[in-house]
Amino acid sequence: MKSADLLTDAFTRVRETVHSAVEGLSSADLQARLDDGANSIGWLVWHLTRVQDDHVSDASGVEQVWFSEDWAARFDLPFPKGATGYGHSSADVAAVRVGSAELLLGYHDAVHQRTLAFVRGLDNKALDRIVDEAWSPPVTLGVRLISVVSDDLQHAGQAAFVRGALERR
Repeated sequence: MKSADLLTDAFTRVRETVHSAVEGLSSADLQARLDDGANSIGWLVWHLTRVQDDHVSDASGVEQVWFSEDWAARFDLPFPKGATGYGHSSADVAAVRVGSAELLLGYHDAVHQRTLAFVRGLDNKALDRIVDEAWSPPVTLGVRLISVVSDDLQHAGQAAFVRGALERR
């Protein structure tokens, strides 16, 4: 198996988990929180998708799908346009009001397609490229992509947990 195939499989698993957690939910379900400090499914999936979009776009040198396909306007969130959810407070989480599952999945799928187009062209040498020198040791593209997959799967799993809890109420 080539590195590109492995990354394609990993990001596809993220997409499958996201779809399983979101498909068929109402806007109210997407905004529901298990308690006042918990993250909603809408926020979790929006956030994981924003981070993936931000990191993959930066690594590939292209504009984020959030901007290039005008998802920022479609979501119309009360944050600076470049916000990814990093550092959000409980009030910020509550402010993420996603209009529909289709909107959320549409953005995620657009980012997924852009991600696959990028990772399918990578080889082992490309994964050794330094993408962030602010860390010691500097972060390679391979490490950055695995970090995104790890973060995405954690948040997608949290969204699936919240869905399961909501379905048992």
